[in-house]
Amino acid sequence: MSDIIFKGGEAKGYLTPTPSKSHTHRAIIMAALAEGRSTITNPLISLDTEATMDAVSAMGATVTREEGRIIVEGGNLHAPEKPIDVKNSGTTLRLLTGICSSFGEEVTLTGDESIQKRPMGPLLDSLSAAGVKCTSNDGKAPVTVCGPVTGNMLTISGGVSSQFVSSLLMTAPITGQPTTIKVTGNIVSEPYLDITVGMMSCFGIHFDRNSLDESMIRRSPFNRQANSSVEACKKYSAQPQKYKPTDYLVPGDFSAAAFPLVAAGLTGSVTIRGLDIRDPQGDRRILNVLQAAGCAIAIDGKEITVSAAGRPRPLDINMSMIPDLFPIVAVLLATADGKSRLWGAPHLRFKESDRIAMTEQMLKALGADITATDDGCIINGVEKLHGGRVEHHGDHRIMMAAAVASLIADGPVVMENDGCWKVSYPGFIEQMKKIGLKIE
Repeated sequence: MSDIIFKGGEAKGYLTPTPSKSHTHRAIIMAALAEGRSTITNPLISLDTEATMDAVSAMGATVTREEGRIIVEGGNLHAPEKPIDVKNSGTTLRLLTGICSSFGEEVTLTGDESIQKRPMGPLLDSLSAAGVKCTSNDGKAPVTVCGPVTGNMLTISGGVSSQFVSSLLMTAPITGQPTTIKVTGNIVSEPYLDITVGMMSCFGIHFDRNSLDESMIRRSPFNRQANSSVEACKKYSAQPQKYKPTDYLVPGDFSAAAFPLVAAGLTGSVTIRGLDIRDPQGDRRILNVLQAAGCAIAIDGKEITVSAAGRPRPLDINMSMIPDLFPIVAVLLATADGKSRLWGAPHLRFKESDRIAMTEQMLKALGADITATDDGCIINGVEKLHGGRVEHHGDHRIMMAAAVASLIADGPVVMENDGCWKVSYPGFIEQMKKIGLKIE
């Protein structure tokens, strides 16, 4: 396989954000559950979302792709004839495991080598306790579920993945009985639950919500006391309901936009047109991080401009609500003027790779002073990175973060060109070239 070489540059220009992967996954599944025709406008078409489209098609939905939109004819989903192959999409695996447990037949879900290393135990345990027959490979894919859900209380820990909770939330209205989801422990990536519940409302589903600690819903990533681990219990109760077809507009993706925005904060000035800072996406907090690091931020409606303003300031950040930003925030702070700490995200060790270890390896290969910890890392900023070869092991966020790191390196950054960025950000290479990154 050939290499791809990033030779730095200066980030300048204008971009339109890539559509949100999280919203696209959920919209496809909810549209498939709704009886009738739904139109999803501005969807992300990527390897991951294609896996979701293929899966719901195998379950009986009709999915038609057109320019700038997806049309889904849904309703009356059923167990597919063959195992569902989610490829490399953990979101597809986790969200559909719950949905498939509502069928009265066995459904097997599997994926690639990376997927078969990712934990599924908490979700399977919750479903098993509610009457679903579950088998797995030691708590990992391939998993087989056979419903129906007979218990009306499903308890799940929020400490490993919010996708487990979203899976149960999306399943609750179709179990045929009043169902309560009880979420215990420290809830990681909680903003994704806000996305799930908000989107379900768009498709006609409503919950009664109760929390023993509502204050934990909105927390600053920079206040250590407010962000300490919170033992909480949240309950979502749903009556039997039917998903309703709708026309849904997918917003821009802050997770993807973080890469050009950090590139701008390190070396230049980039404007992204079409991001809504009122959106519940947790990764909109990249703007708070950039501002705290000393970058200049200008917001005019849905137009956001980030500009470099010298060497970044060191930061102490709780990453529990923004784990997908971990690699790119580490790149931002690699040349900060002092010691930074990223913490609160032990679940990153169970992503497409051990993302904490991979971030450490990536930045060490480029001359950074970084030490991994159990739940994050400590970074002592250096004045400049050097070039080198980075092994990303197919992790799209590590690869894209390393590409941005080339902007602050004194030599080229070389990586295997396996196209892994197409999982979440198919236009990454073209957009980075557009704003000035030199790529061969």
